[in-house]
Amino acid sequence: MNRTTLSLIVGTTALAAVTAFAALDTPAASGAGTAKAAAELPVERASLLCPAPSISDIADTSYTSFTPVTKGVASGGKAELQAAAEQSADGTSDSKTGKDTKKKADKPVLTPKEPGTPVTGDTSGAEAPALVGTADGKFAPGWTVQETTEVAAGTGRGLQGVNCTAPDTEFWFPGASTSADRTDYVHLTNPDASAAVVDIELYGKDGAIKSTVPDGFTIPPHSSKPILLSTLTAERQTDLTVHVNVRSGRVGAAVQALDDKVGGDWLAAAADPAGSLVLPGIPKDATDVRLIAFTPGDADADLKVRLASPDGLITPAGNETLHVKSGMTTAADLGDVTRGEAGSLVLTPTDQSVPVVAALRVIRGKGSKQETAFIPATAPVGTRATSADNSGKSSTLSLTAPTATVTVKVTASAGSEGGTPATKTYTIKSGTTQDISPPIPSGLKGTYALTLEPTSDAPLYAARTLSAAESGIPGFTIQTLPTDRGLVAVPEADEDLSVLQK
Repeated sequence: MNRTTLSLIVGTTALAAVTAFAALDTPAASGAGTAKAAAELPVERASLLCPAPSISDIADTSYTSFTPVTKGVASGGKAELQAAAEQSADGTSDSKTGKDTKKKADKPVLTPKEPGTPVTGDTSGAEAPALVGTADGKFAPGWTVQETTEVAAGTGRGLQGVNCTAPDTEFWFPGASTSADRTDYVHLTNPDASAAVVDIELYGKDGAIKSTVPDGFTIPPHSSKPILLSTLTAERQTDLTVHVNVRSGRVGAAVQALDDKVGGDWLAAAADPAGSLVLPGIPKDATDVRLIAFTPGDADADLKVRLASPDGLITPAGNETLHVKSGMTTAADLGDVTRGEAGSLVLTPTDQSVPVVAALRVIRGKGSKQETAFIPATAPVGTRATSADNSGKSSTLSLTAPTATVTVKVTASAGSEGGTPATKTYTIKSGTTQDISPPIPSGLKGTYALTLEPTSDAPLYAARTLSAAESGIPGFTIQTLPTDRGLVAVPEADEDLSVLQK
């Protein structure tokens, strides 16, 4: 994903960010001189995109919207989620009419409440559309929407979850597949009034795979299109890296990975290519963990593989290092690497740093009662991270401090139907991962949200596991928790830029 960019034009600062965009009025200052130190201000506008939740007729989907309380925000504002028009799943037009198949809900699935209080809504069946969300004023800073789907049977059965994301121009998805037992879609949603043009590149074990659609995809305005990966190539490969590159406009992107035997889940975009990566929140009872990595650079990458356990960093036996060839997807089976303890994977260069993207496929259960989730490499929590859609004892928070001890304040919001917020502080020792049962609001009714606020400067990484076992199958989904982008650094100008208009 693209880095955050900042520009100052005639006293107004506009930010295009990974999870939100902001427009902030900067007061004019008299006199000459250089720009002052940047100040952190709440974002004023945010955009979130939720993919169409399921192709199953027996799917039940819930949405939870939450904006944390942020100091210094305006008193007004609003937030809304509206349906996007959706095209056919293979990107083709209707055979009878020659037009794209459209599905659109009559009304929003929910209307967000005041900051500090989550609100939920739900849909069912395969007709639920993708959603385009916008928020401004007091609803924008840290706005978070979680989409959670339960599928009782069939391909991809189990619990599927994804955080709705902001539009961007580049995404990496290591961990996708075109194998015979997988049905993987990349969902592309365009929030804007003009069409977006998108290229989808696939990289397998031997390098780039030639696509059957070399000219890319056009996503019409305010529309969503799911692209079935197996229609882009005849090659059947277990491990793929998908690169979504937007030539014109911007989109939201997520991969839905559905398996005939071991359930399925959403594969969210991995963090930007980097030399060192953290993949937090491997469940204690994971029965199989598979690491998928890719380097887009011209040089091979050699990575040291370590597990951040409750007692410190350890090296998995037989998987001490991983060699990733340039332009080729590499995978390694780590087995039951956590062995009954909390764990997160930490990847660092053995010598020269080479940018890498990575993700984990995690399986719980055995035999016919297995379920799958994915953990992409993620950015640190930063100033604050937010997790929506938590309920009772079904949520586990995994916290990792790879380089130095971190203290973090965790706040549980009021419930969507009642309850009083609760706060606890935790200390995560250097090199460790701790699984914690987060605080629960007293008198909880409905679902609640969590906000994480580190009180020290060392990097903290986090993930939330949501569990919902059904018929003996350990249904679960994992969402990483990077910064919620509630605040943005804005430089203060010493010079009155309004004179440029004269």
